[in-house]
Amino acid sequence: MLQQTFKEDDIRPSNLMIDFKNYMKEDIKYINDKKKSFVRVNCPACDSNLFKAKFRKYNMEYCECKKCKTVYINPRPTENILIGFYKQSKSYRYWNDVIFPASEKTRRLKIFKPRVNKTVRICQKYSIPTNTLIEVGCGFGSFLEELASKNMFNKIVGIEPNPDLAATCRKKGLKIIEKTIEEVPENTLEADIVVSFEVIEHIFSPSKFLRSCNKILKRGGIVVITCPNILGFDIQTLGKKSDAIDVEHLNYFNPNSLSSLLEKSGFVVMEKQTPGVLDADLVKNKIKSGFFSLNNSFLESIIFGETKVVRSFQKFLQENLLSSNMLLIARKL
Repeated sequence: MLQQTFKEDDIRPSNLMIDFKNYMKEDIKYINDKKKSFVRVNCPACDSNLFKAKFRKYNMEYCECKKCKTVYINPRPTENILIGFYKQSKSYRYWNDVIFPASEKTRRLKIFKPRVNKTVRICQKYSIPTNTLIEVGCGFGSFLEELASKNMFNKIVGIEPNPDLAATCRKKGLKIIEKTIEEVPENTLEADIVVSFEVIEHIFSPSKFLRSCNKILKRGGIVVITCPNILGFDIQTLGKKSDAIDVEHLNYFNPNSLSSLLEKSGFVVMEKQTPGVLDADLVKNKIKSGFFSLNNSFLESIIFGETKVVRSFQKFLQENLLSSNMLLIARKL
């Protein structure tokens, strides 16, 4: 089912994105200045070393795994470079100081309330105890804040390595660990459910990330992961012009490749979905801005069609795993 209709401008106000893009240029320079220290990796999903060049963007090489169709940056920044990047990132500071506060009301209503309600339903569906929930990469803290208002869990914890975002979360009264999940000492946390929204695409080693999530879960606990779907409509249509193709997004899984990685990391996949609601709007905005030409009159008539038509098209994408945002639910073995 589609969530409440909303548009890209609701969560990324166009009048604020100009300054963000300027800060992003500085972040891109920070990364590119360290290219001599980049390392080559195998496919982050299946570990195959067979790949083909996909495209080049931000002076980065994006390749596609010949085996599982995962797209990934290769060579890529090391873990230490990434830690330094997120600690100094001017674009992340701008999100924390400007964009998140400006869009918080809409994000809470149209993203975080539905996300919390979905988490509640998942726990009920799979009979998950509600002692402890941990969010890995809790950002501005909106999900945990909304979840806390439900008084459902005895304990909620956020893991957030960015110092500005971690400070914002603490001001909201949230319990925060200012580290990456991989840096959290073993046996210091135990969770019934781990959630991580739009994080795994940023990670140097997704397999290490998922194993770390597995370690803090109780046996039978579940993990909920969301991230871009490289085989979704928005990304497939726009290609490297999609905003999802970002200098800090190292990994672009598809539902099958991420499922395989979860299974190799000690989980059994319970559900895979593509619940995204913005594919048509994202493509439409690129066309309107003049940065992209679809050259397909039929698809263009759908994207620029009546609201009912657009909603039906987006529902079709959701139901057929063709939206560019995906969600997987997996249980620890």
